[in-house]
Amino acid sequence: MGEFGTVVVTVEKSLALAKFTERSCPSRIIRSCCRSAPANCPIELTSTGFILINFFKSNRTLAPVNKSVAAIVLVAFGVASPVSLQAQSASLPISSSSQLPTLGDGSDMSSSDERRLGDRIAREIYRDPDYIDDPVLADYVQGIWQPLLAAARARGDMSPELDERFAWEIMLGRDRTVNAFALPGGYFGVHLGLIAIVSSRDELASVLGHELSHVTQRHISRLIAKQGQQTPWMIGAMILGALAASKSADAGNALIVGGQAVTAQNQLNFSRDMEREADRVGFGVMTQAGFEAQGFVSMFDKLQQASRLNDNGAYPYLRSHPLTTERIADMQARQALAPHGPVNAATTLEHAMVAARARVLSNPGVDALRALLVEASGIKLATLAPSRQASVLYGAALAASRLRDFGNAKGYLERLTALVHADAPAARLAKLLEAEIALTAGDAARATAVLATTPPVRSAAGGETAAPRRPELFLGAQIALQSGQVAAVSGAAQRLQSWVAAHPRDAQAWQLLSSAYGAQGQTLRAIRANAETQVAQLDYVAAMDRLKAAQDLVRQGGGKVDHIEASIIDTRRRQVAVLLKEQTLDR
Repeated sequence: MGEFGTVVVTVEKSLALAKFTERSCPSRIIRSCCRSAPANCPIELTSTGFILINFFKSNRTLAPVNKSVAAIVLVAFGVASPVSLQAQSASLPISSSSQLPTLGDGSDMSSSDERRLGDRIAREIYRDPDYIDDPVLADYVQGIWQPLLAAARARGDMSPELDERFAWEIMLGRDRTVNAFALPGGYFGVHLGLIAIVSSRDELASVLGHELSHVTQRHISRLIAKQGQQTPWMIGAMILGALAASKSADAGNALIVGGQAVTAQNQLNFSRDMEREADRVGFGVMTQAGFEAQGFVSMFDKLQQASRLNDNGAYPYLRSHPLTTERIADMQARQALAPHGPVNAATTLEHAMVAARARVLSNPGVDALRALLVEASGIKLATLAPSRQASVLYGAALAASRLRDFGNAKGYLERLTALVHADAPAARLAKLLEAEIALTAGDAARATAVLATTPPVRSAAGGETAAPRRPELFLGAQIALQSGQVAAVSGAAQRLQSWVAAHPRDAQAWQLLSSAYGAQGQTLRAIRANAETQVAQLDYVAAMDRLKAAQDLVRQGGGKVDHIEASIIDTRRRQVAVLLKEQTLDR
């Protein structure tokens, strides 16, 4: 769009701002883009020459159409390309007054600065409707993730300071593309498409170990520091790209920001040296965590095979993490020297069922669900390997229940149960699915009975775990709420209280606890639990609103107030006020 002056990118109130000179301000393009739906137009031209691109029409709901329109307009402005959000900069001065985190002179980024930046990105991702916290998938991923973190600590890859300051949180995205990426501050993104195509826990561990090593080796911080005075531009583009991560296959750590005489390969994409370092450190982490070295090599083989085909966008991981002959040879040599178990071990029944769940949830449209049922009905299951049978039956049962075809769901489920009954991890997933389907059908009594027969989870020492796992806990709470039985709801609330005490950042647990309190008529506690939900999702404005509502309720309650709860609310409001102030200063 010709010459333009200073550009400022921020996520203040979910806005991306670009300021142009009066001569190049493209108001005609704004009118053209928004003519079809002016009420939903995310673009506004202010009297001071700012172009505001609003990714969210409210503070709660992401508008995918608006985000797409915003991307188009950014392209028209010359600020971003649809593939990489690449900022063009023919003569681009960087404003020192940018509304971005204060990061000193840009030559160094502390762990606290990086965490604050990561929090800003995560706060927006939490609002995206394609962010998904599925307890079954999350539990499976955590079963891989936690040993990797423990191994990184044991190896000394993760300093005590980094361990304490960073989030170390995996965020799942409802996306069919094969991708995973590291974000600042210890946040990580994993698309369901990746879980759906890996053949084993070991392959998934290789990807997660690689991404973990990008963060423990401070690659993001080093990239930002490398840019010097261009740091605000890089951070701005990083935030914009992360907001689009669930819609754009090239988001996440594939983001690119512009700079004079600096090519894309030298920007936010990790360098070849960083990729090699992440490979080697990640390989050590995953093998020390107990995963098979073969998983790293087989994952490389899978990606290499995909790279030889015409990439239709389904493998964005290849663009942000390009494979080289050197990387593949290095991992093959390391795998040959590492102690390992059976090479090319068959996919476990449990993993096959998890992959099937990821496949269904990544594309929940009616046509896709019906296609799964057609596939299942047309396959001669007896000719398939057991893991493939389990995948087909699990996916078909879940798809049928989502279509409210409970007769078909029951049939597939019975065949699945018969197939996996001797495999404890797989039998557990089958029982969880059976209880989930009964809950969806509105049969709380049946769901309760099924959940009670779920096989116990074994600890690492071989004994049974006393506390319920997250999927069982959440499913039990949902069943209790649907049943409306006082004793069941009270028991669920007590178990959730214990859970959030140990996991205070679990937003879904807080929300279920809020519902349980509400069902018991404990309004004050329900409001506070809802506020804690907002805190866990880093939405301190909403949390303050709920805590204020709780204080208002206390003032209206007279002598019937729970004074202990009221005291907790007062304390939490002061604490959240401090967090909100810090969050505001970071903008």
